[in-house]
Amino acid sequence: MTREKTRWGLILLIWVAGLGAAAQYGKISVVFYRMEALFPGVGHWLGFTVSMVAVLGILFGIVTGAVVAAIGFRRALVGALWIGAAMSGLQALDLSFGLFLLTRAVEGLSHLGLVVAAPTLIAQISSERNRGAAMTLWGTFFGVSFTVLAWLGLPLVDRYGVLSLFAAHGLIMAALAVILHLALRSVPALPRQSMPQLSELPRLHLTIYSSPWMSAPAAGWLFYTACFVSILTVIPPFIAPEWRGFVVGAMPLTSILSSMSIGVLLLRYIQAVQVVQLGFGLSMLSMIWLWSMPGDPAACLVLAASMGLIQGGSFAAIPQLNSAVVDRAYAQGALAQTGNLGNGIGTPLMVALLALSGYSSMAGAVTLLFLSGLLVHLFLARLRADG
Repeated sequence: MTREKTRWGLILLIWVAGLGAAAQYGKISVVFYRMEALFPGVGHWLGFTVSMVAVLGILFGIVTGAVVAAIGFRRALVGALWIGAAMSGLQALDLSFGLFLLTRAVEGLSHLGLVVAAPTLIAQISSERNRGAAMTLWGTFFGVSFTVLAWLGLPLVDRYGVLSLFAAHGLIMAALAVILHLALRSVPALPRQSMPQLSELPRLHLTIYSSPWMSAPAAGWLFYTACFVSILTVIPPFIAPEWRGFVVGAMPLTSILSSMSIGVLLLRYIQAVQVVQLGFGLSMLSMIWLWSMPGDPAACLVLAASMGLIQGGSFAAIPQLNSAVVDRAYAQGALAQTGNLGNGIGTPLMVALLALSGYSSMAGAVTLLFLSGLLVHLFLARLRADG
């Protein structure tokens, strides 16, 4: 579906809902060091307060894409916001650890609904000319959300405690559900698909991942997510102490600025997949720079800017490669699935390599992951050209 006019106001509202979705991860991550006081004695199980959302993303990413396409994108977005609001509200009640994990599991389904429905709706209400910029804006939601949580959420926690952050998140999600319920009434409903049957799910996964159009953004996203969070986790100790705080804070912002400036400009002249390929190539070269000069501040920032091209280009590639709305939903579900998988394996892998073999092994592995992302995109582009 193409439009002559881009509805930027509504796109910004949906993007704010994306900030709420990212906060479903970030609200735990930014206060993780305080969670032991909230749940004393649970030991290593405390890590599941973060990873429970990722586990469900790995299992149900594509299923969510199919379900959202069946129930309707507007209804799915608003419903996911209400579910997220309810779970955050419950978490603010000082639950037992088991019940808290249960709310995180349900919140994981809310997160999946948001990250599938929201970008599909953004693509629908964008003109052909502005769609790349709109999807690139969507791609910033994780980085911006974590920055907002650090700037506003942590002072709230310092003053009122961890539970206040959960309560605030619940109230914001509820307010967004009401606002978007009203705002989305003017958006034409997209055709619905039939609800997938359990027996159809293996074939659905095979169909999506064997398609070089639907699978391409997700395939590259696997390698990107395996690197992004892990780099922010393992690189800081190698940065000189006098530069460390600035560089660690500037890297996510540099990635966002690169995506919204250089990335948007490039999308006016080349295809989104080519922007992603360029991002992987530059990221690989930047990592080689960091390999030879561990912790170099300039190399860290150049690496972050290079990864920003992958970030924005991957989301912009989905509507470029898939004209059918249902295919876009499936592609978003696959991207959510591989993204959660990358987030789940990246940091443990890099920490293990660092501990067992040292910095060079870790840097070499990251470089290889960036090269793999580039090669998989080149391979899938060849399949699309042949098919």
